[in-house]
Amino acid sequence: MNITISEDVPSLEGKLLVAMPAIGDPRFERTVIYMCAHSPEGAMGLVVNKPADHISFTDLMSQLGIEIATDIDGMRVLSGGPVETGRGFVLHSDDYHQPTTMGVGEHVALTATIDILRAIATGDGPRRCLFALGYAGWGPGQLDEEIQANGWLHVDADTELLFSPNLEAKWARAIAKLGFDIAHLSAEAGRA
Repeated sequence: MNITISEDVPSLEGKLLVAMPAIGDPRFERTVIYMCAHSPEGAMGLVVNKPADHISFTDLMSQLGIEIATDIDGMRVLSGGPVETGRGFVLHSDDYHQPTTMGVGEHVALTATIDILRAIATGDGPRRCLFALGYAGWGPGQLDEEIQANGWLHVDADTELLFSPNLEAKWARAIAKLGFDIAHLSAEAGRA
């Protein structure tokens, strides 16, 4: 069964996907994903609550030959998803723009060039940002099938949750936006 987005199914771009206990994929357990694109051609998002433990932001900047001239304490490298894990993405407030910057939600933009990292290093970058290596991607209809199988729920994004440095609390905060207690969630999907 192949389900695709139709004209009457709203795009999830700019929303948060929240992994449910029924997700069935340990890579996405207790994951929150900011959706950057969602169309009949597929979907793409960045995991915003899982650190990339193998590299620090300072080490990454050093490897790229970028000298840091400002305080970047608290900047962490996130594991943005299992696709193209060597590719970097900066999800940021919309106060920073360059020709390759793409608006992806209310007051949120995405830039995937080294220029934004240079701007961050000199203090000329966006007011708020997070850096992720890799992304989560879905083919046509794939995400919609996973949602129907109770793998994901979606909620409106807010910049306080999105850019919070407390990665461990993001999943519970996103669940709380749904308006119910996570203790009531089951890994078993039910059908009426």
